[in-house]
Amino acid sequence: MLFNSFGFLLFFPLVSLLYFAVPKKFKSLFLLLSSYYFYMNWKPIFALLIMTSTILTYSCGMLISKSNTINQKKVLLSISLIINLGILFFYKYFNFLGESINQLLIYSDVNFKVPNFDILLPVGISFYTFQAIGYTIDVYRNDLKAENNFINYALFVSFFPQLVAGPIERAKDLLPQFRKTHKFEYSRAVEGLKLMLWGYFMKIVVADRLSVYVDAVYNNVEYHSGITLLFATILFSFQIYCDFAGYSNIAIGVSKFIGFDLMTNFKRPYFSISITDFWRRWHISLSTWFKDYLYIPLGGNRVSKKRHYLNLTITFVISGLWHGANWTFVIWGALHAFYQITEKIIFGKNTSKKSSLRFINFFRTILTFSLVCFAWIFFRANSISDSFVVIKSIFTKQGALFTNNIDAIVLGTMGVVTLLFFENLHEKNEGKFIFLNHKNYIIRWITYLLLIFTLILFGVFDGGQFIYFQF
Repeated sequence: MLFNSFGFLLFFPLVSLLYFAVPKKFKSLFLLLSSYYFYMNWKPIFALLIMTSTILTYSCGMLISKSNTINQKKVLLSISLIINLGILFFYKYFNFLGESINQLLIYSDVNFKVPNFDILLPVGISFYTFQAIGYTIDVYRNDLKAENNFINYALFVSFFPQLVAGPIERAKDLLPQFRKTHKFEYSRAVEGLKLMLWGYFMKIVVADRLSVYVDAVYNNVEYHSGITLLFATILFSFQIYCDFAGYSNIAIGVSKFIGFDLMTNFKRPYFSISITDFWRRWHISLSTWFKDYLYIPLGGNRVSKKRHYLNLTITFVISGLWHGANWTFVIWGALHAFYQITEKIIFGKNTSKKSSLRFINFFRTILTFSLVCFAWIFFRANSISDSFVVIKSIFTKQGALFTNNIDAIVLGTMGVVTLLFFENLHEKNEGKFIFLNHKNYIIRWITYLLLIFTLILFGVFDGGQFIYFQF
């Protein structure tokens, strides 16, 4: 079930109403059943994978907490990691690895072919798998006591607002909330609806409108001029941001409405003054997950400089691969590792420290955005060859701007300008929604109505699923 579907507009208020109505002892069970129904709207059979991951990590967590020796704990942790990551590998990476090996065998004149399976990628598998194994690791480290209540734990893995595209929550933050009694609170409900409204604006008005132009260009890169490909790349940077941050805002808003707090996943990343700063603002739940469960265990920055740079590279290459089974994502991750290593060589520990001079901060923001856009080329392109066609064309291929989708250009650009206007205010006011939270109720309600009318008049209601569902 998509957030931007008519079905969800019925599902959300009905689930919220019933959740507040059912007795306390049935609330978690009701949310669990609702979450499975939500997920099974895509392909019911894949609910078995969530259930498998849930039972496995719950059992391993309980057994780890009762184990007396470190070796027993290591064995149980290994079982959890191997099976969970094995399932993820099979569905997401098996064909990719097979195709890569086949290409290598062809170049080596070896007459053998790895078989290819017709595998459909389960929606959200990367997100709930990481969330579940993060719990097991926390129990293993004694950072968290194992959860005894299976219903609460199963709900932690499958909580419908953030099930398919995050934020990737930590058990220590979300699990305790399922033990509390949640009653309807007007202030929380209003705050949640504001976040949902802003999220829908980002997704339906900006992201889905921009996708019309971006898809038309990037699916036929060889036919377009350099200026067109450059423009489409810039628009894609806002498309993917509004698509994913829009989902996160809706998820956080839905959760807040019914009484739960999810972590902030985006903090205006295109106002970053460095790539390091960008990754403190972009997909925060994933970047902190990799930091805590991969980067720091590898040694982090408490090692020699060469090893530190290697740790960064490993983390970002794997992060790139997490996003998709394609070498384009690996290159995207490697580029971000290269950016950060370069920053650290030049600026040391002051990569995210702002200057007292505004024009220097502005220049660094533009430079950071440009570097991020360049990396997005590999993220969006359908293949590595397409990526290099785009890069070469931007610098060498002359021609007019592709304007067949004039509505997408005009309305999409207007959406981006509106987004930047609001986000600039949010940035200056520490993330507060100035107009949506204005003390003057007239200004506040005018903002509500303008956003609603904008959704109705300019929204794209057949834009399909969110980009990050494929990851």
